[in-house]
Amino acid sequence: MQEQLAQLQKWIQESDNIVFFGGAGVSTESGLPDFRSENGIFSAISEYGYRPETILSRSFFQQYTEIFFQYYKKTLLYPDAEPNDCHKALAKLESEGKLKAIITQNIDDLHQKAGSKNVLELHGTLYRNYCLKCKQQFPLEYVIKDEGVTRCNICGGIVRPDVVLYEENLNGETLEKAVEYICNADVFIIGGTSLNVYPAAGLINYYRGEKMVLINKSTTPFDHKAALVITKSIGQVFREILDF
Repeated sequence: MQEQLAQLQKWIQESDNIVFFGGAGVSTESGLPDFRSENGIFSAISEYGYRPETILSRSFFQQYTEIFFQYYKKTLLYPDAEPNDCHKALAKLESEGKLKAIITQNIDDLHQKAGSKNVLELHGTLYRNYCLKCKQQFPLEYVIKDEGVTRCNICGGIVRPDVVLYEENLNGETLEKAVEYICNADVFIIGGTSLNVYPAAGLINYYRGEKMVLINKSTTPFDHKAALVITKSIGQVFREILDF
């Protein structure tokens, strides 16, 4: 394992065109649960009697709006969470001109809190909310005031989080930017993701280089494609190879 860490450290030192692709495992050291591990959010039926994937779908949101809001406010919101060493390391690499983009499946805004600027949010963010009726935008603070359906203080419309629900498409412009960064990357670091969620996971197929690094506690379907596979928590990896 030390040999792989040394190789990753060398590639980072030599490169000024690194792209990072991350998932829920990036934020677990900040106290947020992941989705698909044994104790993840999707591991059990919710208290409402539905699978989490069902509740977090567009059709469920439209049909059972009250339950949707109760569930997501209890389960997905962690306003007091702070960036961990992975977030901080990536922000440092960006400030040094080495990291060109972060492509994230997360919706927690922790990369931005750590200071990262160029963050492509494939699944949106809970920190942006908008009225379905008049399109007025609201911060998270407006949403967490109560447990029920959030209503616009201007027109009374429903205020939903700016996230991609099941049955909804990813933002086309964000996808195009992600593909461009991945295609042009020298070093491509993938971390904290099971690579089982599509179409996001399919983006890594656009990488054309020879320095793909996969950092995850468990194996993924793409391990055989990586030049380096490191089975550790991503925060631990960055603590070992970077001085920050």
